[in-house]
Parts: sequence; structure tokens; C-alpha cells
Amino acid sequence: MDNSKSRLIGKLASGDARVAVIGLGYVGLPLAVVFAESGYRVIGIDLDPRKVDAINSGQSYIDDVNQRSVQDLVCRGRLSATSDFSVLEKCDAVSICVPTPLNKTGDPNISYIVEVSEQLANYLLPGMVVVLESTTYPGTTVEVVLPLLSKSQHRLKVGENFFLAFSPERVDPGRTDWTTRSTPKVIGGVTLDCLEVARAFYGRAIDTLVPVSSTEAAEMVKLLENTYRAVNIGLVNEVLLMCDRLGLDVWEVIDAAATKPFGFMKFTPGPGLGGHCIPIDPLYLSWKLRTLNYTARFIELASEVNTSMPRYWSQKVQDALNEACKPVKGAQVLVLGVAYKKDVSDMRESPALDIIAHLSEKGALVNYHDPHVPCFKHDGMEMACVSDFHTALEQADCVVIATDHSCYDWEEIRKRSHLLIDTRRALRSQVDHELRP
Repeated sequence: MDNSKSRLIGKLASGDARVAVIGLGYVGLPLAVVFAESGYRVIGIDLDPRKVDAINSGQSYIDDVNQRSVQDLVCRGRLSATSDFSVLEKCDAVSICVPTPLNKTGDPNISYIVEVSEQLANYLLPGMVVVLESTTYPGTTVEVVLPLLSKSQHRLKVGENFFLAFSPERVDPGRTDWTTRSTPKVIGGVTLDCLEVARAFYGRAIDTLVPVSSTEAAEMVKLLENTYRAVNIGLVNEVLLMCDRLGLDVWEVIDAAATKPFGFMKFTPGPGLGGHCIPIDPLYLSWKLRTLNYTARFIELASEVNTSMPRYWSQKVQDALNEACKPVKGAQVLVLGVAYKKDVSDMRESPALDIIAHLSEKGALVNYHDPHVPCFKHDGMEMACVSDFHTALEQADCVVIATDHSCYDWEEIRKRSHLLIDTRRALRSQVDHELRP
């Protein structure tokens, strides 16, 4: 054990290690680049040939990954990509960054983790460290990944011949203040030796590591972070619904409450939850607790409120059209922004897509504009961004602000639009200036 561990730690510490990152999406590619920049020789593995070809030609397809960095690392032989898992035979360390979506029934889909673990077991060698980054329910690393890796032909023992850990990704697309390198990284090992090796692996590339006692604790940390956000967003979305009934401006109430210097953290309402993490991760925890005969009531209620928001805003569009003596059926509706958050192209779980679907079901003729998303296909919908933005604004019976991209000129949008529904408070109320000159 000591020889395997010390040799591997020595390789990792010196940068003389070959690293594989499995899954080159929003998590895997930024991580692969940071590893390569730290001195490791990195091979990315992905079954999508378009991603493999892009990396090998020095191109970045992720907004947060600088293309020049990719080109430089590829030219220097520090970064490459393949779809061939056999390259794992030459690797010392592996990070698994594959998707973990929900099934239509709301149950966790860890099939990608299972498939990758089975592949990895074919090439697992003595003195290798494996770190799972994919968000999942507590127990996955030990209950799913470890048994599969233990079936390796070499019959390796965790903590002695190979090392296994979990370190949840904390990517927030579009941020520049906190990056893959600078964001503190939680990490838990199956054993203390696993933790020590994993810290040596990540410590070269990440500024701050936060060790915890187990992989289960690390898995739970990730779910707590995003459940905290989902529950608080659900609360403030319900406050919006309450203020709507009470005839109050929810934004005025929130801004005033946020002046309290203690005991209050500001969350804002909107069209619903988007992205891969916040709408999905709490449901992983809720599912796990159901297997233990426990109902996670806060999580399920917050999910219910948050998923209802696109329909709420669709109804607001219908009400506004009715007040203007226009039926929603046949009305021209322009949705601004289909990415799930501002200034990114990521559409995963975007509430704007639900708003488009609800309005289309009511008979509205819906178009969209998003400078980051030229076209998309989703759940039977296939749309292209309007080409003439100004004309589309003027021709629309109603404009819905679903994503508040920074590039939009909100005053111009206000002037050119006949009706406006603002789900993000992109249009600042004049009341703010009247009350606080």
C-alpha cells in the first residue's frame, strides 16, 4: 500500500502524471484545461466525436473556456481528446464528469456513471486514483462505483492498490470572479489513504481543497448547496405569488428586506429554475430519502412552486393580452432569452422553454430572440432566433423577458414593445427613483 501510494503521490506532486477526464461538457472541459495548465498531461474522453474533433483542433465549445488556452495546451501536447477508453491504460489519475439527469419518473439516472465505471474497470491498474465529480445521491461512490471497479481483472483493493474519492463540481457558468481553479473544492475519500492521494491529485490544480470525512459527506455537501438555493428560490417565488394577490410590488419588498445587515440573504423570483444543478440535485436527495421511508417536504414543496412559475408567467401574458383586447390565440409573442441564465448559451432545464411551450399550447404564435442561442431543438420544438430583432419587437403583440442578457438595451426594448412581461425585473421601475432620489 505505502509503495503504491507514495509513488503515485510523487508523480502527482511533480506533475509527471497522465490524467484522464471522462466527459468533456460544462464540467469536464474546464477541469481538463485547469489540470493541463497545472502541468499534467491530460487526455479527455468523450463519446461525442464533435467534441473530440473540436479539442484536437484547438477549439473551445464552452463559453467559460478560453479558446487560446485550448489551442496553446493542444500545441504543447498537454491536452488531447479521444473516444477510445483504452487510453486509460496509460493514465495515473481519472476524473469522471459525466451527466446525471433525471428520468421522466423523477428518479436519478446514473446510467452514465455505471457505463463509465464498467469501462474503467477494464483498464484499472495498480496505483491509480479515480475521482467521481458527477452530482449524485449520497452513497453512489461506495455503493455503485466501488463494486464495479472492484471487478477489475487485477482484483485491486481500494485504499491499497487503487484510490477512490468524490469531489463535487461547483461550476457556475458565466462567472469570472470564481473559476474552476479558485473555487474551493470539497473532497472525500473512501479511505484516509484515498483522501490523501486525491488531495495530491487536485491540490496541484485547485487553489483550496476542503477535505471531508467520507465520499458520502462530499456527495451530501453538493446536494445541500443546491437544495439551499432551490428552497430559498421557491420561497421567494411564493412570496411573489403572495404579493401578486395582495397588490404589492415584490421587488420593493425584497429590496427593503435586503437592507437588514444580518439574518437575511437576498434571493430573487423569476420564471423558474434552470441549469443542470438547482432544478435536479434536490430531487436526487428527495429520491434517496424516499428509499429510507422519509419525505423531504421542503424539497418537494419548493420544487412544486418553482416548476409552476413558467405557467404563472404564461398566464400573465394571457391576462395582459386580454386587457389589451387581444386573444392569446393567434397573438404574436416574442420571448427574449432562452438560456437558463444571463450571458450564457446553456439551455439545460431553462424555464423559457416551458413558457414557450405553454403559450404555444394556448395558440400563441411564439418567436424568440437570444444572442447566445441561434437555434435549438427541444422536446419536439425546433426554432431559430429571429433575424431582425427591432422589427420583431415592433410586430409582437407581447414581449416576454425570460432571460436578462446584459447585451440588451432595455430602454429601447421598452420603447419598441406594445406589451411587456418582465420575469426578471430587467426593466427597473421608476418608483425606485421616485422613492430614493
